[in-house]
Amino acid sequence: MTNRSGPLSGIRVLDMSRILAGPWVGQMLADLGAEVIKVERPGKGDDTRGWGPPFVKDRDGNDTTDAAYFMCANRGKKSLTLDIAKAEGQEIIRELAQQSDILLENYKVGDLKRYGLDYDSLSKLNPRLIYCSITGFGQTGPYRDRAGYDYLVQGMGGIMSMTGEREDRPGGGPQRVGVAISDLMTGMYSSVGILAALHERAQSGLGQYIDMALLDCTVGWLANQNANYLIGGQVPQCIGNEHPNVMPYQTFRTRDGNMIIATGNDGQFQRLCDAAGIPETGKNPRYASNALRIKHRDDCTAELAAALKVKTTAEWIALLETVGVPCGPINRLDQVYADPQVQARGLKINVPHPKAGSVPLVANPIKFSRTPMSYDTPPPLVGEHVEDVLRGLLRKSDAEIAVLREKKIL
Repeated sequence: MTNRSGPLSGIRVLDMSRILAGPWVGQMLADLGAEVIKVERPGKGDDTRGWGPPFVKDRDGNDTTDAAYFMCANRGKKSLTLDIAKAEGQEIIRELAQQSDILLENYKVGDLKRYGLDYDSLSKLNPRLIYCSITGFGQTGPYRDRAGYDYLVQGMGGIMSMTGEREDRPGGGPQRVGVAISDLMTGMYSSVGILAALHERAQSGLGQYIDMALLDCTVGWLANQNANYLIGGQVPQCIGNEHPNVMPYQTFRTRDGNMIIATGNDGQFQRLCDAAGIPETGKNPRYASNALRIKHRDDCTAELAAALKVKTTAEWIALLETVGVPCGPINRLDQVYADPQVQARGLKINVPHPKAGSVPLVANPIKFSRTPMSYDTPPPLVGEHVEDVLRGLLRKSDAEIAVLREKKIL
């Protein structure tokens, strides 16, 4: 593995997490320049390596054992296979923890304490260690021992109750978000917490424990819907593609498909109505303010919907952009990656891969002026860096590594 560059160059992360929330943190830190050592089960590795199809294909077009799912969250890491249920594996974790700045884990509450790999134990060996635990429900509370899964937490945390078409319409009712948003947002919050702890450590000289929960994060990022309930007292409901606080801010059918119109003020609404050939709608006193449009949402939507059916999506976008009305298409992913703006921003990258030659991935959206990210290290093969870590970092001899292999620790 090449030396890492970036703003976190020189920081080492011991990533003992699996699936998505924890690995998302590890990939974020790797993108930022940290050295990330991913600990995996011998032979099988992270469960998501098998979560396919699709699988990465080798140079001959044959499926490898690594699923696309795994590739999305493990770029830039080293893979160390290790059986931590055995004493020798636990000792290697202790040795690595003493040389690491950050440890990530998403085991069930108390699991690592059985092995002496909890924060209290490892911080005695390395007081500067920042130890981040990610679980479904956190280290405290009546649900602390439950397993946490993104789908369950989307339901329990409220986001599904407000995502989906209205109950009184065909297909209405709660829907999950199309990606594992509770996992991903927990990963993002965890990354922020870790970076804050790194900054604090520079002043105090001490690490600390970070307790992250999928449920906490899911409730935390409900933003205006939280405030709508806590301040307004109204429980948010499924309203499809409409916005609870702004109108019109939704999808509309066009002659050949659908489009989004996202007006943010009364002037934009008036210009929309003028462009759509219904100036009387824009002048209707029942729609004179956003609050009134919310009150008369169904009538206002019906008038706009009838007018917007007459042109194609492309025709409407071309027209509305000229009068300053925010609008856009609803792109499939093939259209996303063909979009000139997405291409100009370099969001699709190709990373070298030992079996496939290269694999297409998505760039980190953070763009630094002085310390740009590099994408020269693919998601690792299972156990690809055992020798690198044990010999290069822990100074294990060939004989010691051979014994570990014989005992199936690696």
